Amino acid sequence: MLAATVAEGETRTALPEPTGAGRRFGAEWEPHTRTFMCWPAREDVWDGYLDDVRWNIAELARAIAYYEAVVMLARPEQADAAQRACGSGVQVVPLAVDDLWARDTVPVFVHETGGVVGVDLNFNGWGAKQPHESDTRIGRELLSRCRIPRARAPFVAEGGALESDGAGTLLVTASSMVNENRNPGKSREALTAELRGTLGVEQVVWFDGVRGEDVTDAHVDCLVRFVAPGVVLLDTAFPGTPADSWSRSADQARATLAAATDAHGRAFEVIDLPRPEPAVITGAGDDFVASYANFYIANGAVFLPRFGDRRADDHARAILAEHFPGRDIVPVSIDEIAAGGGGIHCATHDQPE
Repeated sequence: MLAATVAEGETRTALPEPTGAGRRFGAEWEPHTRTFMCWPAREDVWDGYLDDVRWNIAELARAIAYYEAVVMLARPEQADAAQRACGSGVQVVPLAVDDLWARDTVPVFVHETGGVVGVDLNFNGWGAKQPHESDTRIGRELLSRCRIPRARAPFVAEGGALESDGAGTLLVTASSMVNENRNPGKSREALTAELRGTLGVEQVVWFDGVRGEDVTDAHVDCLVRFVAPGVVLLDTAFPGTPADSWSRSADQARATLAAATDAHGRAFEVIDLPRPEPAVITGAGDDFVASYANFYIANGAVFLPRFGDRRADDHARAILAEHFPGRDIVPVSIDEIAAGGGGIHCATHDQPE
């Protein structure tokens, strides 16, 4: 169970040595052992759309499984149905889950001398906004099953709140961590020290984010993403769209990046990743996330949301192709996932080699 797979003939390059506390939080473009996903379980969360979002999840899992091993966690009583939907190319493992957001509920993996450690981030339902009785236990139970050492973080966070370049730099939104609903009484300075010690990072760059307008309190993985050390893609509004909390957050992130340096003293190169035109996308809903920044980097491929604005979809694909020339850029329609407030990155979690 949970055996590692590596594509035949795939090359491996030397990775940076551990930093900080003997740990190193890798970049997503580094080689993976597998991708973890979760089968959405609760009708009360999806309010009549559970079958539709399961279809999105199964389609995404099948697409990723073409490039690397995919392990789908599903409630034991739902495991057979999940296996039928996902097909034989996806391994379904019975384990109690509440929802599909594996990025946030599965532990963050860091390299440590001699192997990989899973850091349990103490998931609390994004500040008790959603039922999470099973999801809060995924860290301990999954790491035990995989026989991966577990470290418990001294703070509450989610994987989507943490963006690493693999070389000591971490990007975080303050709204999702310096928040009484996760870390009451803790300052940005205190959390910076804890992030450094827990993940082995050296430089933490904080963005203000957006507090209270989505379930995550504005995770960084819908705002700014690394494509290489020192190079980031910034989610930006469709031209001419009226200013709102999200566009102002992007403006603040741009100003922060302009004034910051990474762990090696480099200035950031910032590349705009424009959103699609709201009037022509195929998805809808108050919580719909139309951010191309929520892409997922797998072995040999990058999975990009497709929103139905052909010009914007193609432009986003071209940007990613430029920065990942050795990987296929695979667009996937995820309208039901996006309507639930997330995206491809939110629904996946990589385990590094």
